[in-house]
Amino acid sequence: MANKVEICGVNTAKLPRYRDKEMMEMIEKVKAGDEEVREEFIKGNLRLVLSVIQRFNNRGENPDDLFQVGCIGLIKALDNFDTSHGVKFSTYAVPMIIGEVRRYLRDNNSIRVSRSLRDTAYKALQAKEKLERLLQREPNVTEIAKELDMKREDIVLALDSIQDPISLFEPVFHDNGDAVYVMDQVKDMKNTDAKWIENISLSEAMKKLSPRERNILTMRFFEGKTQMEVAQEISISQAQVSRLEKNALKYMRKYV
Repeated sequence: MANKVEICGVNTAKLPRYRDKEMMEMIEKVKAGDEEVREEFIKGNLRLVLSVIQRFNNRGENPDDLFQVGCIGLIKALDNFDTSHGVKFSTYAVPMIIGEVRRYLRDNNSIRVSRSLRDTAYKALQAKEKLERLLQREPNVTEIAKELDMKREDIVLALDSIQDPISLFEPVFHDNGDAVYVMDQVKDMKNTDAKWIENISLSEAMKKLSPRERNILTMRFFEGKTQMEVAQEISISQAQVSRLEKNALKYMRKYV
C-alpha cells in the first residue's frame, strides 16, 4: 500500500500540490460556498489521506476501503476547520482522519469490544507515541499507565482488546520444507492423550459401581453437593454416605 499510486480509481501521483498559503486561501473560498474550489481542495489533500492510512496497513483491511473512510475524515476536517486558530490544515486534519479510520475498524471488528475499552486502548497508543518522542525509546506498560494515571492491568487489558485475531493456520516459520503453523505451537494441556485415557478409565470405573454408589459420587463430585445434602436426598445418614463414598473411591482408584 505504501507504494500504491492508484487507489479507489485515483492516481495519487497526478494529484495537485498546494502550499499552506494557497490552501488557506482556498479554504476561505470553500467557507464562502465555492463548490468547485471545495472539490479541488479535497483532491489536493488526498495524498494526506494516503499517508495516514499507511499506519493501518497491518490490520488486514482493504486499502481502498480505508482510503474511502479516510476521505470522509478529510471532508469532516474541512467542514469544521477554523482558520482563525492559526494552525496548518494538515495539523488539524490528520487526527480527524485517524479518528474516522479507527471508528471504522472498531465498528467492523469481528470481535466485539466495549467502546470504553477501545477508547482506553487508543488513549494508551497516543500516550505511547508521546512517550516515545520524549524518552527516545519504546515505553513499557507501567510508564504508559503512569502517564494516563490508570492501573497497569487496565492498560494491558485495553491493548489486548484491539489486537487482531490470528488464524490457527497462519504460517510462522518456513524453511524450504513443511511450514510451521500457529496451531503447531499451541499446546492443549487439557486434552492430552493421557487425559483422554484417564477420562475413559474413570467412566469405565463408574460403570462398575452399584447404582447407589454411582449416584452418590455423581451428586458429590459432579453436582457439588455436601455429604449432608446427599444423605437428605437419598434418605440415609451422613455416616452411611461417607462410608459408601469412601468404598466407591477406593474401588475406583484400584480399577484406574
